[in-house]
Amino acid sequence: MSNLIAPSILAADFANLQRDIEMVNNSEADWFHIDIMDGVFVPNISFGMPVLKAISKHAKKTIDAHLMIVNPDQYIQTFADLGANILTVHYEACSHLHRTIQAIKAAGMKAGVALNPHTPIAVLEDVIKDLDLVCIMSVNPGFGGQSFIENTYKKVSQLRHLIDFTESDCLIEIDGGVTDKNANALIEAGANVLVAGSYVFGAENPTETIEDLKNLIG
Repeated sequence: MSNLIAPSILAADFANLQRDIEMVNNSEADWFHIDIMDGVFVPNISFGMPVLKAISKHAKKTIDAHLMIVNPDQYIQTFADLGANILTVHYEACSHLHRTIQAIKAAGMKAGVALNPHTPIAVLEDVIKDLDLVCIMSVNPGFGGQSFIENTYKKVSQLRHLIDFTESDCLIEIDGGVTDKNANALIEAGANVLVAGSYVFGAENPTETIEDLKNLIG
């Protein structure tokens, strides 16, 4: 399987959202990465259900919804109904993680779990076989445009070892501070999916930037 690029819509121009959605549709990007923030789990509020519904109407690629919210369980079916293909919840926000993962799958979506920078890989040992995706946060969640945390490479290597050891089919996604400077090293460490926000949407030519990233990681 080739490695994937998932532009983060959090960094798009909200006044020209349809234009930016069409840009991703027509680019070599693989997924739409949508960050849902509630201002409680993280110190920021992004967009909620109506905006995701509008995005789903125009998006022609996989919708990768990343919930940075408390009590994600109560919204699982809602996100399925809104068109999310992958639903990622935070380990730190789930009291009964196994149950949450099963509920996501029962709603017809692929299940992902995100880990904050301080959370060790070992917490996933008992659920790794049930997961379709692990999202390693390479910045502190809540705001775009932050600097990449160097310890991420070590975590990716540890997670790759766990996935290989358990023969899981889980993908490794990196979210935060991804650029052409670290993309290759992340893939070499074992990542499969790179989320890129400011690096893509802040570029002079976002389509070209996506293409360059895609060529870089193969």
